[in-house]
Amino acid sequence: MSSETGTPVDPAVRSEQDEQDGPGGRPARPRTRREQILGEAARLFAERGFHGVGVDEIGAAVGISGPGLYRHFAGKDAMLAELLVGISERLHDGGRRRLLDQEGSAHPPARALDALIEGHIEFALDDRALITLHDRELDRLRDDDRKRVRRLQRQYVELWVAVVREVHPSLPEAEARTAVHAVFGLLNSTPHLSRPAALPSRQSTAALLHRLARGAFDSAARAYG
Repeated sequence: MSSETGTPVDPAVRSEQDEQDGPGGRPARPRTRREQILGEAARLFAERGFHGVGVDEIGAAVGISGPGLYRHFAGKDAMLAELLVGISERLHDGGRRRLLDQEGSAHPPARALDALIEGHIEFALDDRALITLHDRELDRLRDDDRKRVRRLQRQYVELWVAVVREVHPSLPEAEARTAVHAVFGLLNSTPHLSRPAALPSRQSTAALLHRLARGAFDSAARAYG
């Protein structure tokens, strides 16, 4: 099964509304049992920490016995690895797909940058638990999984740097890379916002984040003419 960008659908955690509707309000396909387990594992790990959650509790959250989880995963470490590697793959592959969709079109480079920002905002609004999980638990991954995550993240950053410099040719590469990391910090701050029900509408929040991201890049470029 593939996502709207043509990339594999990963087991990202979705809000209760997103269980019913996909991005943009489109009907979402039912999640597999494996995806349900990963979604609940991510939520519980983010709320209580990796060591604060037992296999039995994850099983109870999806309505199966703790031992039943072992038909899907070797243990909690395997769940954590699939969550963090999976979201890194989705961001990188989704970013590449969005840029490929812009190639050969009459749209200016700024539209490619908008497409990257839109994709990351979807992640930041829908997958808050995974942001928290990455910040807290990345070092618990095995060395090879952690290196894979870091490699994918570096490649994802470079996708952005190339597009930012197309939009702002005067911006030096090092400054563009710093600006990209700063924008990621801005967008990935969503776990620290109020509960979703206390925020403006999803559309308004996404539009605000988008304006802030574009404003950050524009401001970085102004110093270089």
